[in-house]
Amino acid sequence: MKKLIILFLCLAFMNAYSQKDQKATELLDQVSARTKAYKSIKADFSYKMENTKAKINEEKQGSLLLSGDKYKMQASGQTVICDGKTIWTYMPESNEVQINSLDNKDEALTPSKLLSNYNTNFKSKILSDKNNDPNTVKVELVPNTVKNYNRAILSLDKAKLQVKSFVIYDKNGNIFTYTISRFQTDLPVNAADFTFDAKKFPGVEVIDMR
Repeated sequence: MKKLIILFLCLAFMNAYSQKDQKATELLDQVSARTKAYKSIKADFSYKMENTKAKINEEKQGSLLLSGDKYKMQASGQTVICDGKTIWTYMPESNEVQINSLDNKDEALTPSKLLSNYNTNFKSKILSDKNNDPNTVKVELVPNTVKNYNRAILSLDKAKLQVKSFVIYDKNGNIFTYTISRFQTDLPVNAADFTFDAKKFPGVEVIDMR
């Protein structure tokens, strides 16, 4: 589940990536501004992990509730909650929760980073703006600094200025594909949505790793 957060985004690339694609930059700026303007986002998504060499092909369903740097993600039978400072990872099968501090300097490709901070952290390039859906455009993102992932490809709805799907390629040959099936905005949220209350989980084992 941690990979979902680290990845749900290398060595120097060719000169073609040395400068940003202006068209991609402008589009991503618009998507970023629209995303940041929402008070909250709720998204249902499908998640697929592939690794041909390791013969891995897994598919899961999940949901994400996001408000600024706070989020609650449910996928792979686990729940990850972040209040912007602390991360709780709850595993219901073992009734266990791990607590970690959020390090803003780490490589974590958090939901808020992936949905809004494109031009700060990545070089961007339009891959295709011609496909079966004229409102969809694909943008390749390459991290500005060495990360544990090499690149990401976003499919964007140009009319709604929203992310439709994204694919992340990591250094180990894993390919993570997230496809958003439902995208809701400005739903009411409160602080309790982004904290873990151990009292609601009788007998839960708390592992504080801060």
